[in-house]
Amino acid sequence: MPHSRLPLRLILLGLIAIAVVVVIWLGIGMINGLLEFRERLLDLPALVRVPLIALVAAACAGLAWLAWKLLRPTRRSARAGGKPLVADRQTIETRVADLAARNADVASLEQELIELDRRRLSGECHVAVFGEISTGKSSLIRSLASAAAPEVDVLGGTTRWVRHYRGSLPDGRELMLADMPGTGEVAGSQREQLARDEALRAHAVIYVVASDLTRAQDAELRWLADFGKPLILALNKLDQFDEAARATLLDAFADRYAGVCRAIVGISAGGSERFDRRLPDGRIEQVTRERRADVDDLLDALMAVTAGGAATLEAGRQAAVLAHVDQRSQHLARDVAEREAESTVVRYTRRAVIGAMAAVAPGSDIIIQGALGTAMVRELARIHDVPVRELDVEHLLARLGLTLRNATAIVLAIAGNALKAFPGLGTLGGGVLHAIAYGLAFDSLGRAIAQTLAAHARLDQAEAESAMRKLLTEPSRERVERVTRVVIDSLRNRNAPAAGDD
Repeated sequence: MPHSRLPLRLILLGLIAIAVVVVIWLGIGMINGLLEFRERLLDLPALVRVPLIALVAAACAGLAWLAWKLLRPTRRSARAGGKPLVADRQTIETRVADLAARNADVASLEQELIELDRRRLSGECHVAVFGEISTGKSSLIRSLASAAAPEVDVLGGTTRWVRHYRGSLPDGRELMLADMPGTGEVAGSQREQLARDEALRAHAVIYVVASDLTRAQDAELRWLADFGKPLILALNKLDQFDEAARATLLDAFADRYAGVCRAIVGISAGGSERFDRRLPDGRIEQVTRERRADVDDLLDALMAVTAGGAATLEAGRQAAVLAHVDQRSQHLARDVAEREAESTVVRYTRRAVIGAMAAVAPGSDIIIQGALGTAMVRELARIHDVPVRELDVEHLLARLGLTLRNATAIVLAIAGNALKAFPGLGTLGGGVLHAIAYGLAFDSLGRAIAQTLAAHARLDQAEAESAMRKLLTEPSRERVERVTRVVIDSLRNRNAPAAGDD
């Protein structure tokens, strides 16, 4: 077997030798070329030589800049896992205040900021006990805080709210322990969110598992690490594994999570267990007994992680909470913008319909133009906080107007079908048809612009045109019926005075 590898090694050595020779040859050729270039440069007149030297220097600088741009490492966050970027406190508070002014529900965001300051001022060190249901979190709380009496049961999901208990470490320092709902519970998404929020508020997190991690648990653990949380991975119910299984699991955890967790420990949190016992007379009774707790390794890990007290972990805790509030406020801002954009499109569509109904002799050529279209685009841009120039709006409306001309026949056909769905409208003539078509055009324009602004944060003409073409040719039944009802309401309002005179 050793002899079979010899030819391959010789081939590799030969290739390396050839590569070295080629590099040396290229280097010699480059040096020779530079020397020849220098000699020819010196022979040139000064008026030609100086500009040529400047040109070559500029070219070399440009190549160096391009190489730096291409080869430099991309900027990453402080953590390899992609720690969320943290907006500053003032930016977040300004956004929350703006959302409140736009009638958004920001009570939970404001309360989060208040709680952030309250814990900072208290000086207490908070540790969250986190993990899936039935992993023994509440039993662990009882082992760490002897005076605590959380509800403990063999049924999963007994913790419904976040509860805090004061515990102490062997060195005498106190910790505020958070017992939280477990994740992975059926129909328990709201309680899961409570647990995740509390985990981010804590200075450190004990992530409790009772077996190897599932894909969901692995993702959850890494999600916490991305927020910079000091993590302790605790394998609970160690007394239920044989020695070989314990060693295998803990070694696997060490390989996978050494860069994610500050410590990985095995524990037995205690708690109760139930089993059936057969009595001498043949009857079977159910017995509940307490399991012995063994959390010494966890206590050592907690002392190491919190050695500097809350003050040393406070900056990281605040960064995690602010990053989470920032994310939530951005999501809320998108929801508010979507709601306001929807309202704006409906309002301008109604105005377009009313304008079409008021026209003396409406034509069949449907063109998006004028002050109404411009005002709608500018208002949608303001909602999405995208600055636009008047010229950009004009170009966009002109381009979409051409798209609309090409789709006029389809839009009129759709409007005609809408007339058939509402008995009595078909006898009112082309003005109603024109109004429905014009309303669909404005509705499609507004939705296309809103979608583009939300997705790209700029007026992307090609994207808006593509979206508008699809909305024009494939309108949903809800949109067609809504626009048609706007036309009906407009007709009723226009005819109401005449009916009153009779």
